[in-house]
Amino acid sequence: MPDEPSRPTTRQEPDSPPLRVSGNRRFLVRADGSPFAWFADTAWELFHRLTREEAAVYLNKRAGQGFTLIQAVVLAEFEGVRHPNAYGDSALIGDDPAQPNDAYFRHVDWIVAQANALGLVVGMLPTWGDKVGKTHGDGPRIFTPRNARTYGETLGRRYRHAGLVWILGGDRLVDDEEKRAIWRSLGEGLRAGDGGAHLVTFHPRGGDDVVSTSAHAFPNADPLLDFNMRQNGHGDRTRTWQRIADDYAREPVKPVLDGEPLYEDHPIGFDAANQGYSNAHDVRRFLYLDLFAGAFGHTYGHHTIWQFHAPERGEGVNRPLGYWREALDSPGAWQVRHARALLESRPFLSRIPDPELVVPSSVPNAVPGTGTKRVGATRDESGRYAMVYSASSRKYLVCTDALNGNQLHFWWFNPRNGTHVDLGVFDRRPRVEVSPPCLGENVDFVLVIDDAGQSFPAPGSGQGTPASDEEGGAIRLL
Repeated sequence: MPDEPSRPTTRQEPDSPPLRVSGNRRFLVRADGSPFAWFADTAWELFHRLTREEAAVYLNKRAGQGFTLIQAVVLAEFEGVRHPNAYGDSALIGDDPAQPNDAYFRHVDWIVAQANALGLVVGMLPTWGDKVGKTHGDGPRIFTPRNARTYGETLGRRYRHAGLVWILGGDRLVDDEEKRAIWRSLGEGLRAGDGGAHLVTFHPRGGDDVVSTSAHAFPNADPLLDFNMRQNGHGDRTRTWQRIADDYAREPVKPVLDGEPLYEDHPIGFDAANQGYSNAHDVRRFLYLDLFAGAFGHTYGHHTIWQFHAPERGEGVNRPLGYWREALDSPGAWQVRHARALLESRPFLSRIPDPELVVPSSVPNAVPGTGTKRVGATRDESGRYAMVYSASSRKYLVCTDALNGNQLHFWWFNPRNGTHVDLGVFDRRPRVEVSPPCLGENVDFVLVIDDAGQSFPAPGSGQGTPASDEEGGAIRLL
């Protein structure tokens, strides 16, 4: 076994939690009130399958790519209880949640400490859902309300000072009172153990509109969950943005995000033979449309990364296309940072969804809420800026009624490489006809509109592109 790991380096007092819900109940913020931009990766098998050297490679790469949070499972889905970790240590003694194996958890400690040292928050799932109640999966079903409470208290105490968020659930339905009682006991145990230092949410099962939200597992008014998480799954035509909007409209108000969308290089609808595999454009489409529909952040995923597929693992789960080390540099992973830079270049905590910015009939052949023809829009609540994402670069019409300023500053933002084009400042008009650059299918762009009086910087990281490189883009004020 390697040397004894260092303990987590994030040492905040329990009454000053690493993250909390913002004052307007729509976002997460740090202890000092600054915005936390949740751009996460799904690394479900991180604690279970990787060595420390491998975990360091993964974490350093994701930190360098601009990710801010890593979602990982302590008791992982595929034999996470009965198969030991990379060092031969099982998570539990005798499959008993009340008897965690300290050797296994020292490895978890090390990974959490490394993540925190790199500025990454850990979204820690205490267990995958196949260990709770009668459900599908490898299991084993080991939890009762009593031992779930004990396990939760143990984890809460151990990671009281770490930079993390608790994520209950694990891709399973809460369809009977026994499961609900177990999850509640686990959540209450976590809160008792860490003194309420960390936020709590729930990772639901994907599927139809009803079950794919944490608000189905626990009613929105239930104080157990601090924010809502959705799993909108791995289909290409899923109305993820409408589901985000539905949770955004719930009362009492809670932040919401998509914690598991369509992964990059995933068999679309689990049907590679007929539907093929997803690509970076699919990833961007769900990322921007979810964010612009009201999500406070977003989780990326890669089909090879979540399972850390390697040659020794045979075929892998659902036919991954390659191995995890190479997949770290997939284009969709590198492009997540551009979305983060775009949102952080404008006032962050005042952003609201506003689909009425786009005149519906202005998108030819589009079906509202579905497919690649979707156009999504968001703006500052006081009208200082707006952003419009078009997934297919077809013409559309923007209504400027909700924006402020006698003059408007227009920009193109390229979500593929993070560059921008300054289109200039124009006198305000009620309607703007937009022809995105490079008109065609699967070519996406963001139009950024600022109140010119605000003098905002260039969107994103500030890297400009000559207008000739974006030939064909134009705006016409009506």
